[in-house]
Amino acid sequence: MDVHVPFAVTAALRLRGVDVLTAQEDSAGGFDDRMLLDRALVLRRVLVTQDTDLLIEAAQRQQSGIPFAGVIYAPQMEITIGQLVRELELIARASDIEDWANWVEFLPLK
Repeated sequence: MDVHVPFAVTAALRLRGVDVLTAQEDSAGGFDDRMLLDRALVLRRVLVTQDTDLLIEAAQRQQSGIPFAGVIYAPQMEITIGQLVRELELIARASDIEDWANWVEFLPLK
């Protein structure tokens, strides 16, 4: 989880048995977007964010062929915390890390 995602989302996912790591817990809370994507790739974790700047970095990587583990973007004004938790739980249970390589997904799911 990027620093922009409310901790309530992390807590709710953990209560549902979903493995979640926050940037803060990984001592990456002060990393810039490039460093966050690099760290997520090393850890083999999809990065969940509500930061539009991170989308720019992910798009640049897609265009340049620079690998990243995947990004899930949820705009703050378009999704509730409950909906975000439900959709992230579904994604976590229905996919593997390999499914997310170099992919950006926008929530809410349609």
